[in-house]
Amino acid sequence: MVRRDGEAGAGIRRGPRRRFVLAVTALLGTGLLVIGGPAVGSAQAAALCGGHKVRTLTFATGRTVVYKSRSYVCAVTYPKRGGARQYMSVGVQARGNRPVVDEGRYTHHAGPVTVHAGHRCVRVTGKVGSRSVSSGWILC
Repeated sequence: MVRRDGEAGAGIRRGPRRRFVLAVTALLGTGLLVIGGPAVGSAQAAALCGGHKVRTLTFATGRTVVYKSRSYVCAVTYPKRGGARQYMSVGVQARGNRPVVDEGRYTHHAGPVTVHAGHRCVRVTGKVGSRSVSSGWILC
């Protein structure tokens, strides 16, 4: 809205200014989230997978954390020493289905991988470097 001459704030448009203020506020809020992001460890896994933690599978070079939420199972593999790019994988297989796998050269984690398990058993695998872990059939 443009005000007439003689009124306070003459010639000032409120629309673009308001959009600018909202954009700056959004950017500042995003910056604060990045700076104060999730912590390392299980809090980070909770942010990656929904539900509650049901199992942690540890092995020589890392750990695979398993979460369950209603009829879904989620898993993430973390290296013992993060930061260096290295081969990692995580897989979840509901009995009777094919496994869902995330693998590649990562710095912090492989996954999350989520499958619909219903009331079926699942098998979870994790690998960092040349060492790996397999759960066998669990959550039956």
